[in-house]
Amino acid sequence: MKFVILIIFLSLVTQSNYGFSRKQSAVILPLKTKQISSPPNKQISFNHNVTLTVSLTLGSPPQKVTMVLDTGSELSWLHCNKTPTTPSTFNHLLSSSYRAIPCSSPTCRTRTRDFTVPVSCDSKKLCHATLSYADSSSVEGNLASDTFHIDNSDLPGTVFGCMDTGFSSNTEEDSKTTGLIGMNRGSLSFVTQMGFPKFSYCISGSDSSGILLLGEAKFPWLKPLNYTPLVQISTPLPYFDRVAYTVELQGISVSGKILPLPKSAFEPDHTGAGQTMVDSGTQFTFLLGPAYTALKNEFLKQTRGVLRQFEDPNFVFQGAMDLCYRIEQSKRVLPPLPSVHLVFRGVEMSVSGEKLLYKVAGANRGSDAIYCFTFGNSDLLGVEAYIIGHHHQQNMWIEFDLAKSRVGLAEFKCELANQRLGLGS
Repeated sequence: MKFVILIIFLSLVTQSNYGFSRKQSAVILPLKTKQISSPPNKQISFNHNVTLTVSLTLGSPPQKVTMVLDTGSELSWLHCNKTPTTPSTFNHLLSSSYRAIPCSSPTCRTRTRDFTVPVSCDSKKLCHATLSYADSSSVEGNLASDTFHIDNSDLPGTVFGCMDTGFSSNTEEDSKTTGLIGMNRGSLSFVTQMGFPKFSYCISGSDSSGILLLGEAKFPWLKPLNYTPLVQISTPLPYFDRVAYTVELQGISVSGKILPLPKSAFEPDHTGAGQTMVDSGTQFTFLLGPAYTALKNEFLKQTRGVLRQFEDPNFVFQGAMDLCYRIEQSKRVLPPLPSVHLVFRGVEMSVSGEKLLYKVAGANRGSDAIYCFTFGNSDLLGVEAYIIGHHHQQNMWIEFDLAKSRVGLAEFKCELANQRLGLGS
């Protein structure tokens, strides 16, 4: 990950789920100081490459931690090796405010889908948890609490996982992060513990920067958002994540041509499999097999004669993206491409231009670079869901409204937001 600058605006007096109030003052604490007239909120800049990251400080005395921003996860966690050897480790032994959570604590019995293996007691009768992810990475360690520091405010008693074994990272960039910050609607998520009724972010499409805002976003230059309601079910189903940001995908079109898919193709089945989740923790967008195949075939049809397909059956980018093209490395601009529209209830998301193809590093063939279609097949991942990844959320202001159970979208140049708020790049 790249170095992340933390910039914070004012917040609210909030009541957390754990019974104490958090009062924060109306100031900015960036690398540069500047008063700004805005409603109460917290604002953090972040960088993105394969993942989105934010930097915070934690513990007493404070230690800097860099965490992956993940709206698809609940429990936040940090690398907490007992003998830290890299800057990407939180040394909990140096924090006087660190508290391991015992098995007897009600927090240890909190139900969350993040725990793929039920929590247990270790030899010291501390709450032990294991988390596993779709990319085959996993972490395990103890549940704990400590004080997060945002602005001049201390946020004591914030629950997270202090993980010391089992982590496997796919990239060198990811290995530089200290952990993950869970932002879904579960009771242990960071945003829930902070007590914010909503948060939003805007991801730049060019300079690997962005803004995370905790609280209300009322800026005169921000376009009105269009909202889509979250899908909620009352009956627990084995494959439906009830605390995810699940939206209703109604159809997909390519340059105005609607894919011939039945409505049932986008609806969860009787087990809950097939929900559509907005997930900042996933880079690209993945569709269930039938929808992916229909989109792939139509995109191929509309790009015939414009792009040269890379026909190597053994080449599948990230294990789930098998539509790739050969493009001369000398070409600095991609040819005109058909746009893809994801149609949700009340909202459309347009994916066009450079967001449609991703240049695969180190995969050149002669004088050609290899570019892959940025939609993948969920079936190849072994995931029974539609996932809207952060690559397709670039240059959009996206709001997660927990209080009203909805997600808001508006196309927006995020570099402009950085400039308006004085954040720079």
